[in-house]
Amino acid sequence: MNLQQLEYLAALDAHRHFGKAAAACYVTQPTLSMMVHKIEEELGVKFFDRSRQPIVPTEAGGRLLEQVRVILREVDRLREMAHMEEQTLTGELRLGVIPTLSPYLLPLFLPAFVEKYPSVHLKITERITETLIDSLHKGFLDAAILATPLHDPLLKEEVLFYEAFVVYSSHSYPKEYLLPEDIDVGELWLLEEGHCFRTQILHLCELREKQHPVVEYQSGSLETLKQLVDAQHGVTILPELALRTLTPEQLAKVKRFAAPEPMREVSLVTHRQAVKERLLEALRQEILAHLPEVCRNRDSVQRPVEWRYPVH
Repeated sequence: MNLQQLEYLAALDAHRHFGKAAAACYVTQPTLSMMVHKIEEELGVKFFDRSRQPIVPTEAGGRLLEQVRVILREVDRLREMAHMEEQTLTGELRLGVIPTLSPYLLPLFLPAFVEKYPSVHLKITERITETLIDSLHKGFLDAAILATPLHDPLLKEEVLFYEAFVVYSSHSYPKEYLLPEDIDVGELWLLEEGHCFRTQILHLCELREKQHPVVEYQSGSLETLKQLVDAQHGVTILPELALRTLTPEQLAKVKRFAAPEPMREVSLVTHRQAVKERLLEALRQEILAHLPEVCRNRDSVQRPVEWRYPVH
């Protein structure tokens, strides 16, 4: 048994497909299959049920994979301790970002981070929140930038900023500032289910999932919803950072909510047993340094809209 075999097991658990796991490990599929088979023979346990597609861990395999993740996490900790002895920041940082943040936040800090830390290999994954939380639990990610609070005892949250929600509408409103009840829910374009931003908007507008607009179109992209408003009619809600990408003509369609403005809390989230503290702190500082002034100087006294509640 060796670390490489454990990494192959973890990759296979992450991708649930031999070909995809092999590609992620930069080896051929036969090589990965052979190495997994060897460790199964050595331990006398089948880790995966290969008769199902996608493959899934066996009951015994699932328990052993938990320990595999613990071992790999401790190896990462050892590497991090070694890196701390170096002057130059090096290593790999696996970062997850939700789709309603990535196109607006990443361009703000990513170029500067890459230039400042050229020896850091930053791997970025864009997925919905629940998928990223699962990846943090399983050790497939080092950190994720998410809307919080998550109320998850296994995860640690460091608030980065608070971001206001704004109205983007084809209609003109006589009022300078809007209330949630001013929005015609029959013309409201929403993201598809699974996006935390969708749930926040449902809570903000006090909508139920069964309430539908006249034309129902659920998108995975805020950019698509914005274009629907531009091309046809209706209204959608955007996060404040999205305003940086709008043209002057589009900015004329933006309305702010009345104070206290509804907003979301955005945090850097890690597993409580996370390692790579220096890399994570460098990332956090770089994000904070490149935030717009309006986000940097805002606190939670406004009106954070929760989307995930504690399980009692």
